[in-house]
Amino acid sequence: MSTIVVAWSPDAFGQVALERGLDEARLRGARVLVVNGTRGDVLVDDHYASAEQLAAVEQLLVDSGVPHEVRQTMGTAVEDQVLEAAEQAGAELIVIGIRRRTPVGKLLMGSTAQRILLGADCAVLALKPPR
Repeated sequence: MSTIVVAWSPDAFGQVALERGLDEARLRGARVLVVNGTRGDVLVDDHYASAEQLAAVEQLLVDSGVPHEVRQTMGTAVEDQVLEAAEQAGAELIVIGIRRRTPVGKLLMGSTAQRILLGADCAVLALKPPR
């Protein structure tokens, strides 16, 4: 069974990625591997899910009926955690939510999404949540 990796965070970006990841898994007959990561300082990283947020995602996945796994990881860079999970799982697709950024913002600050797009060995689907 193939795997779709969803880079998930407890916000609109993670939600759109999770919803589309589940849709893609149903279409492809694949399982979903949800990755929620942080660089290590969980007290200041609002992208790192709380136990309650993880439980809600787990319940949504159970209710979907799609085979799944949820990983919450810590490391040096979130994009490396997502790419490593995809490589280990032999993923055929990574699904990510992306933020709107100004051209100057893109120039001055590296983007996790950009690093995933450039570093992945499989297809990457990048989505924006509705405004």
